Amino acid sequence: MGREHRGERDRTRPPKAVLVLSENWTLVDPRDLRAVVQIAIDAEAAGVDAVMLSEHVVLGGGADAAGPMGNPRDYAAPGNQSPDYPWPDSIVLAGAIAGATTRLRIALAAIIAPLRHPLLLAKALATLDLLSEGRLVVQPTVSWHEAEYAALGVSFADRGALLDEHLIAWQAAWRPGPATFHGAHYRFDDVHVSPKPWRPEGPALWFGGQSLHAALLRRLVTYGSGFHPFGTPSAADHERLRAGLLAAGRDPAAIEHVGGIRGRFPDDTGVADLDEALASVPAQLARGATAICFKPSMFTDDPAEVGAISRRVVAGLAAASAATGATA
Repeated sequence: MGREHRGERDRTRPPKAVLVLSENWTLVDPRDLRAVVQIAIDAEAAGVDAVMLSEHVVLGGGADAAGPMGNPRDYAAPGNQSPDYPWPDSIVLAGAIAGATTRLRIALAAIIAPLRHPLLLAKALATLDLLSEGRLVVQPTVSWHEAEYAALGVSFADRGALLDEHLIAWQAAWRPGPATFHGAHYRFDDVHVSPKPWRPEGPALWFGGQSLHAALLRRLVTYGSGFHPFGTPSAADHERLRAGLLAAGRDPAAIEHVGGIRGRFPDDTGVADLDEALASVPAQLARGATAICFKPSMFTDDPAEVGAISRRVVAGLAAASAATGATA
């Protein structure tokens, strides 16, 4: 099978380990945010490349419309969340992590951009990118929870158009000099957004969703440095992305492809087996994954074990990479 179907992963390098830092409610007290920062510190020491933070500003009716997750260690997904689940402000928390680490990338994956004005968010993200000295990754999304939009007075129906205007406005705000933007939803003239981000182009941007729809593909091709889907993209999805990047004159090998492992729980009270979850990695690498995310609370209830869990993941990814490279 040719490289174009296997993906664009550099087989001389192991995939990057990405620790999911949100949703670890069974691992640390949700009010102990210093413990969350400590997990990031432990992950960095264990060789993890990045930590991932997601968000909700508020949750309301319908957050648990699909029924609550059976095991509270599982991933939060649309419709499976109790409205009182804690979601700390991811930008504030990322700032604390940036100050406590030196190498670790910090991925805001995802940030619900339309819930804020683009200038407000451009300023916060630029400040965070500067504070972290270029370690920030941002995955802007429209999310799924209509009640959240209603509570904040933002049109749920316009969320896609709002996100598209954010992306254009951010580029204007992060460039040198005054920024001007005239869109259907946002307008500003000759405003100065300072300080600028650490990187001239601004933070790295990932995009993802439950399907590779046309708008997502367009955003990826135009702005993206990473593809982080919710679920498993098909071979056709990978080929559509590759073709879109080539048509835009972009190198598909420059795009990160983020996969992930998910534990299988024996019941609603126990943790999953890490080795079993890692068994899915070789197939993901063969499809082109360059990073693999994992959530430590799936595999332990003891925060003191996060470092050891992280080291096992890093070693497992290296071993899987060596094996798939040898058989390529």
